[in-house]
Amino acid sequence: MNSELNGLQPPVCLTHNIMGSPPAAFHLILLGDMFYDQSLATSLHSWLNRCMETHGTKVLIGDPGRAQFEEHAIRRLLRPLAQFELPDSVREKNYGLSCSGVWSYTPEL
Repeated sequence: MNSELNGLQPPVCLTHNIMGSPPAAFHLILLGDMFYDQSLATSLHSWLNRCMETHGTKVLIGDPGRAQFEEHAIRRLLRPLAQFELPDSVREKNYGLSCSGVWSYTPEL
């Protein structure tokens, strides 16, 4: 990101769990490979929905299509934006998953 070159503040990047806290006023939340556990996926779904309702936050989700993601209720609220083939080295580490996608979370669907 070239935010500083464009006179913008660098974006906030949080790496700790904030799901138990009230939704912060983020413009954008980027999630990657966070739906590997059904319980976590359910908590994320609830928290993301609160962020969107409270602050109009845009949410983009990247996931390699694990069963927990494909079968979760949040999946029907996602609009696909892009799909990428995974390199062989990543496929081996991910039990043969061959591609990953990026979706826009759109609960108003």
